[in-house]
Amino acid sequence: MSIIGSNILAGASGQGGGYTIENSLRFRSSASAYLNRTFGSGGDLKTYTISFWIKRGKLGAQQFAFTGFNGSISGNIQFTSSDTLTFNVDGGVNYQLITTQVFRDPSAWYHVVCVADTTQATPSNRLKIYVNGVQVISFGTATYPTLNYDTKFFGAYSHWIGASQIPSLYTDGYLAEFNAINGQALDPSDFGEYNEDTGVWQPVAYAGTYGTNGFYLPFSDATNTTTLVADASGNGNDWTPNNISLTSGATYDSMTDTPTIYADGGNYAVLNPIDRSGNAFAPTTSNANLSAAPSGNPTHIWSTITLPVGSTEGWYWEGVCTTMDTSRTYVGIIDPTTTSGAPGASYAFVDKAILSRNGGYYNTANGTGGTPVATFTAYAVNDVVMIAYKNGKIWFGKNGTWMNSGDPATDTNAVDSAVSTARAWRPYFGYNSSWTANFGQRPFAYTPPTGFLPLHTGNLPDSTIVDGSEYFNTVLYEGNNGASLEVTGAGFQPDLIWIKNRSTANNHNLVDAVRGVNLTLFSNTTDDEDTSTERVTSIDSDGFTVGTNNGVNAADSYVSWLWKANGAGVSNTDGSITSTVSANPTAGFSVVTYTGTGANATVGHGLGVAPKFIIIKGRNTPYNWAAWHGSFTGLQRIFPNTTGAVASSASYWNSAIPTSTTFSLGSEATANDNNGTFVAYCFAEVPGYSSFGSYTGNGSADGTFVFLGFKPKFILFKSTSARNWVIRDTSRNTYNAVTNDLYPDSASAEYAPGDAIDFLSNGFKLRATGATFNGSGEIYIYAAFAENPFKNSLAR
Repeated sequence: MSIIGSNILAGASGQGGGYTIENSLRFRSSASAYLNRTFGSGGDLKTYTISFWIKRGKLGAQQFAFTGFNGSISGNIQFTSSDTLTFNVDGGVNYQLITTQVFRDPSAWYHVVCVADTTQATPSNRLKIYVNGVQVISFGTATYPTLNYDTKFFGAYSHWIGASQIPSLYTDGYLAEFNAINGQALDPSDFGEYNEDTGVWQPVAYAGTYGTNGFYLPFSDATNTTTLVADASGNGNDWTPNNISLTSGATYDSMTDTPTIYADGGNYAVLNPIDRSGNAFAPTTSNANLSAAPSGNPTHIWSTITLPVGSTEGWYWEGVCTTMDTSRTYVGIIDPTTTSGAPGASYAFVDKAILSRNGGYYNTANGTGGTPVATFTAYAVNDVVMIAYKNGKIWFGKNGTWMNSGDPATDTNAVDSAVSTARAWRPYFGYNSSWTANFGQRPFAYTPPTGFLPLHTGNLPDSTIVDGSEYFNTVLYEGNNGASLEVTGAGFQPDLIWIKNRSTANNHNLVDAVRGVNLTLFSNTTDDEDTSTERVTSIDSDGFTVGTNNGVNAADSYVSWLWKANGAGVSNTDGSITSTVSANPTAGFSVVTYTGTGANATVGHGLGVAPKFIIIKGRNTPYNWAAWHGSFTGLQRIFPNTTGAVASSASYWNSAIPTSTTFSLGSEATANDNNGTFVAYCFAEVPGYSSFGSYTGNGSADGTFVFLGFKPKFILFKSTSARNWVIRDTSRNTYNAVTNDLYPDSASAEYAPGDAIDFLSNGFKLRATGATFNGSGEIYIYAAFAENPFKNSLAR
């Protein structure tokens, strides 16, 4: 067993030191790359542990991590064409586990541990799969080997890494830290642990023995391809590389893209194959998502990492156009959330800074016209295009020479010095041409300008919140239909408690620390504040206590969503109305109570920055709930207790958007009835923790991808048309795809309509055509809260 107590992920929350993985090996299916070995003698065929880290490239196809083949029958660990994970120890009789969970996140790393021990008396203990430290227990297929069965791994026959015995099935992606322990059934704690600051699973050094045919491949010695795949366990079980390249350039396969953050690396940006925003045709990616080719006209693709908004750091990357469209070929940066005209149109991206093949430069000011704002140096097939961006300036270069006599290192002669610093820029490659990108995971062709960084998670700024559960959490509980019940596990004293019965139809219950316990509002009704003493009876240091009311404590299953503000609240005089405010600026959340005036007014919210989402309810008046979202204008409002569409009315917000100190009210009684008492829940964005934005559906099962900059834990959705509000979270669906709905505007029980969504390391991806989330051309707003910022996240 390994000693794991002192190993901390370097840089996981900004700190250095600890155990790091500094190298990975890229497998290119386009090159038929794989490793093979035939063991000279048989090892233990009954008991073993296989641990590896993998970053997926190609999705929707069979991808083999490890295969053993005795000449007629094989065992394998593979991702299927359905993106499930299979641990098959004997293909002849199909002793195997196939997960229900799908693995469709190409932006970050997974840790996979597969354990076999056929000497176990209990069949379900004979095969196990763990992903990111958690045992997988939901399987579409689970067929366990018989007692003491000899599996098809570690015998004196052929084995492959990155391929199967069928020559055409090759993995496309990255592998790191491959440990194979022959003769021992271990658990994930021998290879990883949870970081005490972030709560994220991270690698530790395995310190045990390997057994007869065990091996360890760190992929760290790039002296030559043989040393690159040499066994470091001491057993001498070296592997043979096939079509692995150390030739400089696009085929170089020794990567610094790894699952740990360290001085010179981390999880690197790649081209995002699942981001369909604005695409008429999805590009075809290859070479572990560092190359993209058009699959139609037009085709656009951009990176999995967004340049940090407002960052003053310099960023550098390179691109090589390998096949060129003679009319439209572009490279640079775009904001893919802003488009004009039909998706995929040649100038559809409103916010852009891109260079065409003939040197024409187009930017946001250029709009959708076809005339460049300036012309610089043309580039051709196989030229290396250099791109540097820093604090509103962008430079382009070709084959080692910067255009416009520019010098990023001295901040001079940029191609454009007026690029918006407020946009979510992403490195971009298009239009109908093939490109190969390099974000620094392999050596650059040219030395980056001094002070300019490659694009990986280690270089991203630290979020002020590295563990989202310290400020927002979801706690599930079972009611006892009887006595008072203490619900624990929040991790903090919650200041907003939102409870819903999952099993049967019952109102949503909202209680907060400013109004106090025994005062409940229902998100799905217009009712006044309920004063029942048997709903939430106390707010506790690690959760809350409920009484006997069946809305919160029947013999049913419940979910509670919990936010941390700052206790009972204090007086705030920032607005024309004096309010009582419990504010947590760190988490961007406040609970505000006030008394209406019936006339135009302002109310202090205590956040120090402008809120992006405000929900208001009259406590003593039977009016609708009212909400304003950052995607709206100052005139628009929506009712959270109804399915109604967004509408405009100047009387709600006095035609004004919130400021850093106040939000505005008009004369509308719903939010500002004279002498009415009100509560407002105010939310501001915190990078890496919360996001309040909008997206446009595409009506496709290959749906819209929304970049959040974090791994979401909870998302509230609403179409701006007449549809339900919907909540999905990772506590009710602990793995992808996420399918279980609760509707804030309805008392109905939990429902799983099958409109799948993947919650990913850096955002979410729509996987169904249903109009609740993904109607073609329909606009949706969302409010999302994080499990962890992308900087620290693993793939889900």
